[in-house]
Amino acid sequence: MKGIIGKKVGMTQIFDENGNVIPVTVIQAGPCYVTQIKTADRDGYVGIQLGFDETKPQRVSKGEMGHLQKLNLPALRVLREFRIHNGEVDVQEGQAIKADVFEKGERVDVIGTSKGRGFAGGIKRHNFNRQPKTHGASDRTRAPGSAGANTYPGRTIPGRKYPGHMGSERVTTENLEVVVVDAEKNLLAVRGSVPGVNGGIVLIKPARTRRRTRSAGAAK
Repeated sequence: MKGIIGKKVGMTQIFDENGNVIPVTVIQAGPCYVTQIKTADRDGYVGIQLGFDETKPQRVSKGEMGHLQKLNLPALRVLREFRIHNGEVDVQEGQAIKADVFEKGERVDVIGTSKGRGFAGGIKRHNFNRQPKTHGASDRTRAPGSAGANTYPGRTIPGRKYPGHMGSERVTTENLEVVVVDAEKNLLAVRGSVPGVNGGIVLIKPARTRRRTRSAGAAK
């Protein structure tokens, strides 16, 4: 089973053997513990529940603490599930999962919660253009403009691009390359940016799709 829970540390840059600068995001990946194994007979699907981020017992609910004490595990603040689609479970309950579950050069998907931006207008939220500043539109330059329908149905249609709450959404960044694996310090460095704030919880999974590359003979 490949997958781990981590905490975003922040971005930095490293240099490869040719001296090229590589922007990377450092993630504290694990150690995680297998807190439960879901089976098709009992739960209807196959999955693995991991626990991460050891904390004080009083900061965990009694139900979760009892769940962890069955396996003599410490108090863990974060519990997340990873589905197993091929039905093969190669871990045991109570087993520790560390950063070396991934290797340098692998492609991964990183899932996190994007930064919250509060209430945002159409320009910031949907990249709208502003309106002219002349001809009496001095206070309408950043307004989204007319977005309603005609006499029928006589109301705005749901799902349109309006001002509203921006951010704080589940975001997946796909096909990030693992550049550094430090099993002793439980650190992973992936090429590129990762959603969320520094210190935010992220899930790291093997990439579901590979980035398409242009063939050598393809027309430009």
